Amino acid sequence: MLVAEFIVIILCLLVGTRYGGMGLGLISGIGLFILCFVFGLQPGKPPVDVMLTILAVIGCAATLQSAGGLNVMMQFAERLLRRHPQHITLLAPLTTWTLTFLCGTGHVVYTMFPIISDIALRRGIRPERPMAVASVASQMAITASPVSVAVVSLVSILAAAHGIGEHLGILQILAVSVPASLCGVLVAALWSLRRGKDLNDDPAFQERIKDPIQREYIYGGSETLMDQRFPPAAYRATALFFIAILVVVMLGALPQLRPAFEVKGALRPLSMNLTIQMMMLIAGAAILILCKVRPGTIAEGAVFKAGMVAIFSVFGVAWMSDTFFQAHLETLKMALEGVVRDHPWSYALVLFLVSKLVNSQAAALTAVAPMGLMLGVEPKMLLAFFPAAYGYFILPTYPSDLACIGFDRSGTTRIGRFILNHSFIMPGLIGVSSACLTSWLLVQTFW
Repeated sequence: MLVAEFIVIILCLLVGTRYGGMGLGLISGIGLFILCFVFGLQPGKPPVDVMLTILAVIGCAATLQSAGGLNVMMQFAERLLRRHPQHITLLAPLTTWTLTFLCGTGHVVYTMFPIISDIALRRGIRPERPMAVASVASQMAITASPVSVAVVSLVSILAAAHGIGEHLGILQILAVSVPASLCGVLVAALWSLRRGKDLNDDPAFQERIKDPIQREYIYGGSETLMDQRFPPAAYRATALFFIAILVVVMLGALPQLRPAFEVKGALRPLSMNLTIQMMMLIAGAAILILCKVRPGTIAEGAVFKAGMVAIFSVFGVAWMSDTFFQAHLETLKMALEGVVRDHPWSYALVLFLVSKLVNSQAAALTAVAPMGLMLGVEPKMLLAFFPAAYGYFILPTYPSDLACIGFDRSGTTRIGRFILNHSFIMPGLIGVSSACLTSWLLVQTFW
């Protein structure tokens, strides 16, 4: 029965990924129904705290986008890249990493891809080098952003772990995840410096540009934000968003600044879940009022739509998986507890593979991390292998990777003949493995 139930979960994940994040959440409801009505399992608990935190963060980021704050950030990023075009392979991933770090979602960097491609082509650099690693970097930064869905999910999971993870607050998580993520991106970028043939030595590219129409298509277009002028409200929105992030980090670092309440006979500071929710709502309200944002435009932006999809994905997948693991907790603990405790890397491998199945770092965490805690994985090991939550680059089906391929007019960023030999596989493997090694060393050193 356990095997049959597990097959139902895997089938729902595989079918759901064919229909995107919304499909994943909806089809997980079918799996949940089968587990309850056919196999008789008691329903688990949907991750309400995680979903509400995600909702608050997305609401703030979507309001920032409506105010023009995201365009302000991207214009600064483009100015840096065009000022140093010879270093585009190193600067492009650092730029996309920073944008995701500040905004909490990798969906804000799509505008940067045509700019990166244009700069590389005009400098004679193979566009695949900066573009592929820039796409990977935009997703790796999710585990480093204080306002990302994945980070707030991990904070929520550890906070709800009946005290065993309370010492790992948001500041401790970021103190490891930020340098680890950044180190992984830098290693992947350094590897990318010499990947592939130079454009002058690439016979396939040289054959393409012999056609005048193709040459005009490749070299003729130019995307830029440099000439755009933004209203003062856009700059105010950006400043307000930065202030909110700093306040969240400060309140996480100094629990004494948070009000304390009696919980089970002991005074405890307000949880970081609720703190993040409050600060994001306040920041969104400040941007809405002080920057004169039209409320109707907030739900129309790409950030809001992507965030709602993430919430739905987390809702369905986490509820379905929690139902399965809660029903078979004792059996799984007897079978796997020793293996996972003695070989924590096996947890990282499961997290990595599940992230590909669900195409979401937050959904993978909410499905796998609670199971890891139940099986005896120490909270610090969850943090050490946090970067392994990014594994959906294995197949080039994620929107940012597909967008990156589409924006590379040279055709050097591509999907290979055998599917797995695509432009993102090596930067992804190098980046994630380097980040995991770095975070593991940091955890071993400081805890």
